[in-house]
Amino acid sequence: MCGIIGIAARRNVADELYDGLKRLEYRGYDSAGICTLSDGELERRRAEGKLHNLRTKLDEAPLSGTIGIAHTRWATHGAPTMGNAHPHATDHVALVHNGIIENFKALREELIAAGRTLESETDSEVVCHLVSREIEAGASPEQAVQTVLPRLRGAFALAMIFTGHSDLMIGARKGSPLVLGYGEDEEMYLGSDALALAGLTQRICYLDEGDWCVVRRSVADIYDAENRPADRDIVHSGASAAAVEKGNYRHFMLKEIHEQPIVVAQTLKSYLRPLEEQVALPDMEFDLSGVTRVSIVACGTSSYVGMVGKYWIEQFARVPVEVDVASEYRYRDPVLEEGQLALFISQSGETADTLAAMRHCKEAGITTAGIINVPTSTMAREADLLMPTHAGPEIGVASTKAFTCQLAVMAAFATNLARAKGRLPADEEREIVRHLQEVPECMNAALEREDVIEKVAAFVAKARDVLYLGRGPDYPMALEGALKLKEISYIHAEGYASGEMKHGPIALIDETVPLIVLAPSGPLFEKTVSNMQEAQARGAQVVLISDDTGIDEAGNDVIEYVRMPKVHPLIAPLVYAIPVQLLAYHVAVAKGTDVDQPRNLAKSVTVE
Repeated sequence: MCGIIGIAARRNVADELYDGLKRLEYRGYDSAGICTLSDGELERRRAEGKLHNLRTKLDEAPLSGTIGIAHTRWATHGAPTMGNAHPHATDHVALVHNGIIENFKALREELIAAGRTLESETDSEVVCHLVSREIEAGASPEQAVQTVLPRLRGAFALAMIFTGHSDLMIGARKGSPLVLGYGEDEEMYLGSDALALAGLTQRICYLDEGDWCVVRRSVADIYDAENRPADRDIVHSGASAAAVEKGNYRHFMLKEIHEQPIVVAQTLKSYLRPLEEQVALPDMEFDLSGVTRVSIVACGTSSYVGMVGKYWIEQFARVPVEVDVASEYRYRDPVLEEGQLALFISQSGETADTLAAMRHCKEAGITTAGIINVPTSTMAREADLLMPTHAGPEIGVASTKAFTCQLAVMAAFATNLARAKGRLPADEEREIVRHLQEVPECMNAALEREDVIEKVAAFVAKARDVLYLGRGPDYPMALEGALKLKEISYIHAEGYASGEMKHGPIALIDETVPLIVLAPSGPLFEKTVSNMQEAQARGAQVVLISDDTGIDEAGNDVIEYVRMPKVHPLIAPLVYAIPVQLLAYHVAVAKGTDVDQPRNLAKSVTVE
């Protein structure tokens, strides 16, 4: 959720800390703050709201100091006020925290009973006081942190600096990612992810679960959860500060929508073998032919990829599939059995609920696979089979290009599993490869309809409620369209399987309710249009998204058509993602909401 950056150098670091927060603002934007060590004393600047409010504070009262930590917050405990903003500090230590301390209430009560005064409502501040109390009792900062960490339950990434220690920063992680960066000329860094350190260094290492580190300008010592010295590989991050620039686009979300033909092509390139007209997966240490059941687990938009995958896998491979929301998976005590493959989908590879579900399966001896955009993330490292997407950094909170890249990988997986199970003749695989190769061009054609979609958005923006309909794999796309609209425009929206309209939702229909119908021509088109007409008879204001064939068959009794390229049903979900994303975007722009940073949401959800 929250974003962390820390720098130990030989020059003033406040401006570079602020620049790091700008790269991390997508992770949290309720409040932000910076703390440096100046003449041995801790100095803080904090501000609620957007990051530019902190910039104003820094301009009014600049910070000096060669070592510092910074934080951009997405609130978990405590309202998004300046008093709850990080860094938190005592006379001895300042701290920034990403995650959640589940036992903070008991720890807080212990501290208050001991006579300590806490200034915030946050769970994070208790860690400051616990460390400070150990230091007051005579412990060194290292000893204090080593003593406190085992007392913390939950998920956390921590970075701390200490009064009187101008060359000391301590980091720790459990359940939330933390990256250690190695600079030149006696500089070291801590960050929530590689992107936080882009522009500072490309040499990084990812701390393992339970690791903590003692960082000085010229060296970092890493310890594992048992406090034993640990070696972690230093890798080249490849993260680029340029990746977080909007270019000529008004918002990151619009830029990322328009990047989809390229990034989906890049992703498919790693899975398709054009000359052989085959689909290939990364090397794996198990035999796909032995898979008898697939369990797909994900959150939010990624769960809709799983729903589409269920259609594809069962159609092509004839293997039964179940799709679970990750936050519910462990708690329903699912049946886990030999021959089962558990497939997890996550953009960041750090999503707390999904990671916990993966570990639940691994503990039971179930083979795991992951469709993940960050190949160095925790889930990517722990999965038995990693199937990476190549979407690049996605800054807009509402997922767009990551979603379609996940769909592309899911299509490749379904095809490969079908071949492994002996269900896919060579000629059918060749046909699938050809259709997947058409996706980028068809996406470009869909993007050309943006002017029509913007016109539709002006109409939809006036509504209080919006419904989306789809059948087959287009049903999850209806759910995705509704979610996108809710996320960034704050209009209430719901997605339904079109055949379910008459089983309840049709009661919501009147002349004030726009109905967005996703209906590419094909075997399910006639049924979908029949359901659409049932709603029209009750006053629904229909926007039909279809191809020329479908529009000709549907007639003229709709508010607006969005003409899409004619595509094979296999690739329709990837192509039809474009208009629902653009519609949500332009409705949000019309309503004047914060497109890239919608209220109450964060990009990477690292707490359960």
